[in-house]
Amino acid sequence: MNLSILIKNYFAAADENLTIDVFDEKNIYDVYQRVVEVLTKHIDIETTVLQAMSYCFYEILDNVLTHSGKELGTVITHYNSAEHVLSFLVGDDGIGVQASLSGSETYTNISEPDALRMCIKDNITDGKGMGFGLYSTSLLARNAGLRFEVRSGNHAMVVQDGTEQIVESVFWQGTVVYLQLRTNKEIDPAEVVANRTDVAAQYNETFLNKNDLEDL
Repeated sequence: MNLSILIKNYFAAADENLTIDVFDEKNIYDVYQRVVEVLTKHIDIETTVLQAMSYCFYEILDNVLTHSGKELGTVITHYNSAEHVLSFLVGDDGIGVQASLSGSETYTNISEPDALRMCIKDNITDGKGMGFGLYSTSLLARNAGLRFEVRSGNHAMVVQDGTEQIVESVFWQGTVVYLQLRTNKEIDPAEVVANRTDVAAQYNETFLNKNDLEDL
């Protein structure tokens, strides 16, 4: 995977705080936990954003191992504390969104633009997952996002300023999921998961100690 292209396209203005991790089925949880723990130490990041983001982040990591046909994925993260913006990218060089969805009889003949349009909808899956990870991420993007992009093949689905659009892009073999979040905006994390699970409690139990919880 060409990391230099991803960094140039998505993190050109990033400083030395850029972090890059490679994950597989053995270390996926360790990478997830390490990234979120680092973000948790930034007291200027709204806890509600982290509660929702932590859920979506793991789902996107897991999507790589479940749907891409590859054993490895890459995650790039950057936090700009001056502008209160968190950016993260999860990428792979696997089969891509269209090929993944077309593995289901329901979407056998789906086009690449339609596959990208559909992949962020609820209950859309190739049969190997729940079809909720990208949908919940799209809800997070609508609550606190600056830009949400799912790129695969020659197209990208972009959610920005409350609108969705399919755009042509330079070819990428596999899938790239990119999200920019405002971190100083309080949100309702339950809305991000459509009230299907208690993401606030899950985050609190995993990443906050007793004193932190008393301060909430």
